[in-house]
Amino acid sequence: MPTSSSTPSGNTGRNRPPGETSEARIAKALAHPLRARILQRLGERVASPGDLAVELGAPLGVVSYHVRMLRDYDCVELVRTEPRRGALQHFYRATARPTLDEDQWRTLPAGLRGELTGETLTELVTDLGASADAGHLQDPDVILNRTPLELDEKAFKKLNKLLNKTQEQALAIAEESAARHNDGDTEVFPTEIAILHFKRAAS
Repeated sequence: MPTSSSTPSGNTGRNRPPGETSEARIAKALAHPLRARILQRLGERVASPGDLAVELGAPLGVVSYHVRMLRDYDCVELVRTEPRRGALQHFYRATARPTLDEDQWRTLPAGLRGELTGETLTELVTDLGASADAGHLQDPDVILNRTPLELDEKAFKKLNKLLNKTQEQALAIAEESAARHNDGDTEVFPTEIAILHFKRAAS
């Protein structure tokens, strides 16, 4: 399950070795479980280390350290600062959405892959529940398909490539929408796609 966490923006290359790719940086960022969870959160919204520490149940100092590491990997950037309770809070967001290919995903520790997968599924269920409560799943434009298949290994990998390409096209469509919105031509609203292809347990 290769994972992705927004389009490149304002990278400074502070500590990046010459020629290092964005995929290599994201792999380093994902090498620590907590750092991976922080990056995943910052890929979805702007947040401060204090917010993340509360949300993830981790010490603020540890979270702040990993946010600095992500910044040094050019994976997050500072968006704004705000005074809170006598201190200056720093708010960050993810700056890149590189997708780890299958080989890079396999290099991650099995426990980390499981943790990232489980957390993504939990967030998906939470989002679906909130959408259902708001009545959005009754919208006739909602797309929902479940298709059990029987594939050989070649077909399995071919379908994975197609689904990865679909995700890339979805991000391109979102960029077009953002451009129209920035020009003042349209209003935008939040949507979500979830692409999941997995090997079922034998019955």
